[in-house]
Amino acid sequence: MESHQRDFNCISAMTVGELFLEAMSTGVITNGEMAWVTARQDQFTRTEEAVAQRLGRLIDEGTIQLGCRMPMA
Repeated sequence: MESHQRDFNCISAMTVGELFLEAMSTGVITNGEMAWVTARQDQFTRTEEAVAQRLGRLIDEGTIQLGCRMPMA
């Protein structure tokens, strides 16, 4: 549970668009990021809703995987 709280704190300044770009570039979305999206979806603008839906479709297709990102060496 504490790790989810840390994830929320780390991504609280991130926008849905930035999250989308990060997920597209790495091919991964974390559990904390998914929780962040779902916790804030009622506050999204129409554009942010469209981005979140696209993100969901990419996850469904397997283009983006649910997991963790390895730090760059």
